[in-house]
Amino acid sequence: MIAKIDKNKVRLKRHARVRSKLAGTTERPRLNVYRSNKHIYAQVIDDAQGVTIAQASTQTLGLDAGSNVEAAKKVGEAVAKAAVEKGITAVVFDRGGYLYHGRVQALAEAARENGLQF
Repeated sequence: MIAKIDKNKVRLKRHARVRSKLAGTTERPRLNVYRSNKHIYAQVIDDAQGVTIAQASTQTLGLDAGSNVEAAKKVGEAVAKAAVEKGITAVVFDRGGYLYHGRVQALAEAARENGLQF
């Protein structure tokens, strides 16, 4: 019998593997992305102190159609502007085990265009 592959379980293993090598510091925090079916979330995290510096999501922005590329671009802009206001310009990008494609790519490019370097 063929076993059913749980995509999220595979993604979580991939994310854990990446996170073992990647951490945000005070000088260069981590830009984390989480993608659900309805929404996309991004936060800038200082792993050394364990605090979230800036965050944005389709829910906090009040976007109804949160599951598309345009919404991801708006979230990328918002999180970048919030981070730049707090003096953060350089980050480490943590794609959360997702492929760098579609919504994740749109969020990353929008964050770059609005002042974040990674």
